[in-house]
Parts: sequence; structure tokens; C-alpha cells
Amino acid sequence: MSKILIRGAKVLGGEPQDVLIDGETITQVGTDLSADGAEVVEAGGKVLLPGLVDLHTHLREPGREDSETVLTGTRAAASGGYTNVFAMANTFPVADTAGVVEQVWRLGQESGYCDVQPIGAVTVGLEGQKLAELGAMHESAAGVTVFSDDGKCVHDAVIMRRALEYVKAFGGVVAQHAQEPRLTEGAQMNEGVVSAELGLGGWPAVAEESVIARDVLLAEHVGSRVHICHLSTAGSVEIVRWAKSRGIRVTAEVTPHHLLLTDELVRSYNPVYKVNPPLRTERDVTALREALADGTIDIVATDHAPHPHEDKDCEWAAAAMGMVGLETALSVVQETMVDTGLLDWAGVADRMSFTPARIGRAEGHGRPVSAGEPANLTLVDTAYRGPVDPAGFASRSRNTPYEGRELPGRVTHTWLRGKATLVDGKLT
Repeated sequence: MSKILIRGAKVLGGEPQDVLIDGETITQVGTDLSADGAEVVEAGGKVLLPGLVDLHTHLREPGREDSETVLTGTRAAASGGYTNVFAMANTFPVADTAGVVEQVWRLGQESGYCDVQPIGAVTVGLEGQKLAELGAMHESAAGVTVFSDDGKCVHDAVIMRRALEYVKAFGGVVAQHAQEPRLTEGAQMNEGVVSAELGLGGWPAVAEESVIARDVLLAEHVGSRVHICHLSTAGSVEIVRWAKSRGIRVTAEVTPHHLLLTDELVRSYNPVYKVNPPLRTERDVTALREALADGTIDIVATDHAPHPHEDKDCEWAAAAMGMVGLETALSVVQETMVDTGLLDWAGVADRMSFTPARIGRAEGHGRPVSAGEPANLTLVDTAYRGPVDPAGFASRSRNTPYEGRELPGRVTHTWLRGKATLVDGKLT
């Protein structure tokens, strides 16, 4: 393994330092470092972060390789600065057995661009009727610790309670897609002024908030961990804040698009803005940003949801829900949180690496940038600003809401255990 000397990088946004990598490990962090035969990367004041960790990625394989594969998805992840992603279970077949999660895990190992940790389904076939093989998936080679029916809500309180009890035995966590199905039948967008004016079926905030309220109480009763996927409303923030004040073991995530975009964009009827949960109001966006800053919301997760063009280039009602996000997430977080003064880069490292790795128990990821730690790193040119061009995406799909929009920041390098996966903005 070769030596790499990263010279003059702002580690977590601090003063410029040099970082020496030898093999898979960071061996030195300091100033005026040198190493014979080392490959030198001149950082020039770029920000060096621990490799990002995404607790919510849809890689689509097996079954929907027309949207994404583990290979293309992990290439997109490396392009966005990620070294570890958690792959959601809503594949075909569903990842509800040891066999399927092991398949996804092995595909991730073969890709070599980032580590892939499968998320197991909570219920068989995501149907909400019977618990899946939670223990078998945990004991498999994939070592599953996070379980979710994402795309669907575990709406039955008894099933949710049993899942929380089951995963408690091995320190796992249930990640809930909070959506009361009866309250969202036929829903097309956020319920509010815009939906009323457009005549589109409304998706009320209470459909999310009622499930979160129930589940934090169940987690308290059981003494287990619950994680709230893609929290999107101001009311949900207040429920999570209350639950944490009681000592309930709840964590929550917000997506980049819910930090930036609002339901006003739906006036265009462009299906690229159709997503689950829907884009909310400016008031919700403000509450989400403040909650991420104060730690009520623990992490940023992309909910990277690739779709082929025919599933998005159609009328609004027929379009699939979801947006790609791995390659733009860090830029959106810089725009909404760093450039606004709500978070510094150390805070970004916490919300996008340290804490998601801790929640998902991703060994070797979310570690400090210091001697003796695994060399999972990403280098970011924070001074860059330019338009988003999906034609250059590594993802197989192009359904981004940011096409043509100017965003700050660009990932120039990513290293996975000392091996470069991205160099000067190009995949290796």
C-alpha cells in the first residue's frame, strides 16, 4: 500500500494541517510533515472531513437495476464524499431474509467504491403483517443492525412494538417511515394552501406526526431504540424534542431536499419535485434547519431514490416519488447550514459522519481525523460554486431537483481505507 500526504487541508474546517496516510491508516496529523515516496495531494485550504455515512440510500438492486445498481450507487456515493451507505430494503425481492441482505452486502464488497451495509425489512415483504427474519439477518454475514420498511410505514402498533422488543436484544434499531396510510390515501403533495389552489390531494403533517408520537412512546415503553426517517414537519421536530427531553432513545434524520425546497415548487407540476414525504412549507424548512443545528435532528440522510426517466418524465399523478441525492447532499448542506452560519464544518462532520455511523454501528467509519484511525476521508473545495449538471452524475438515474441550480462546494477526493475512489473530482 502506498503513502499519501495530504498537505494544507483544513481538518474539520480548522487551521491547515498535513495528514499522512500509510496503507489503510492515518499515521500522522500535523504541520510540515514529510514522507519519502509519498504521493502528495496539495489541498490548498480545502476542508478535510471524515468519509460521509448515509443511513438512508436506495440502491435498487436486486430487482430495479434500471434505476440503480450497487455499483453505480456506490460510485455516486464516492462522488459525493461517502465511504459508507446503508441500503434500504425495498428491493425486488425485498431484503427480508439473510440471503438477500448477504447478496447486497457482497455486491457492495465487490464494488470497492464504498462500504454497503444492508438495512433489513421489519416485516415480510414490507406488508406490515408479520415480522421478518430480524435475528437471522443480524446473525448473517451482513450483520444487519438497522431495520426499516421504508417506503411503507409499520402502521400496526403491535407489530412495531414486537420489532422494537426484538432488536433490543442485540442493540439494533428500527427506522420508521412515519406515514399513517389512512391519512395519506390519494395524497400527492403537502396539504396546505398550495395543494388547495392546485387541486392536488393533500398530505397532512399530522400523518407523519401521529406515527412519530406513537412510536416514541412505544420505544419508551419497551426501552428500545427508534429512528425517524426523513422527518419533514415543524410539528415532528417538537415531538422529537419532547421525547428526547424525557430520555426516550429516539434519533431522527432530515434530507437535504427538505432543508432547501418547499411545496411552492410544485406549482410547476414538474414531477422531479414529487417526493415522499412531500416538500413542506417555508416554516417547516426553517424549523428543520434550526433542529439540525441544535441537535434535535441528529443527522442528514439523503434518501437517495433513483428512478428511470420514464417514471419521472410523465404527468404528476403517475410519477414515482423520490429524488437522487448522494452527489449533491454535501453542497445542499453547505448552502443551507454552513453558509447560513447554523453549523460549522465540525458540525457537518458530526451530522453526516460521526453520528450516522454511531446510530448504524458502522465500524471503522465516522472516526476522528487523527493518527491511528482508518483513512476514510473526503476533501471538499468549499470555495467552488457552480450549476448542477446531472449529465455528469455517476448514478444511473438523473431525477435531481437541482438541475441547473448553482450550489456551493465540490468533493474533489474521497479515500476508502487509504485507497482513492475519487481524485480531482473523477472516479478512479
